[in-house]
Amino acid sequence: MSRQTKGILYVFLSAVLFSMGGLFVKMVPWSPLSINGIRNLIALVVFGLYLKVTHHKIVINGAVLFGAVCMAGTTTLYCLSNKLTTAANAIVLQFTAPIFVIFLMWFFFKERPRKLDVTACLCVFVGIICFFVDGLSTGNMLGNGVALLSGVCYAGVFMMNSFPDSDSQSSIFLGQVISALTGSWFVLGETDFGAAAIGGILVLGVFQVAVAYIFMAKGLEDTPAVTAS
Repeated sequence: MSRQTKGILYVFLSAVLFSMGGLFVKMVPWSPLSINGIRNLIALVVFGLYLKVTHHKIVINGAVLFGAVCMAGTTTLYCLSNKLTTAANAIVLQFTAPIFVIFLMWFFFKERPRKLDVTACLCVFVGIICFFVDGLSTGNMLGNGVALLSGVCYAGVFMMNSFPDSDSQSSIFLGQVISALTGSWFVLGETDFGAAAIGGILVLGVFQVAVAYIFMAKGLEDTPAVTAS
């Protein structure tokens, strides 16, 4: 298997794990910031162990911090939108990311999109219009707007390896630290710590964030941002 094929497979596996978010975020009866803080707290422990095992040192520079902020914004805004609107709305609007990736790559790197990329994004856009032909008129517009902002941040996540001196693994770890620090303390106000809450948050932290972003980081090493998104 070629490196490019492996990269695409890793990105695909990360997408499968990300898709668990809609179900498990709804399952945990906590506020969005509590959920996002604790799932990232769990994730940074798992991801930190992965970095230690692979002997990967954390790098801090402008490109890494850009990726970290995008990472934190993606996970935080997604949790908020998932509670403010339907899980389907949150997920579909977040996946407007390919459209933003094309514009951002053009803006930052003067990289003109290929016809195939534009065609794929048009298909995404048409699909979103079809999906929301009724939903946007009756759904929670605030939640839909937050989900769209999550899509903008998600585009930045796909670009983590595009800038000079970037390091996607450092960006992911620091993004998890930011999310954990800003959200974990909200759990002090929660009262439901039943099996569904604990089980759901463990699945989110270990698989939907930590393992998913390990796959994402490995995939982005050999997969262009537009292709990955």
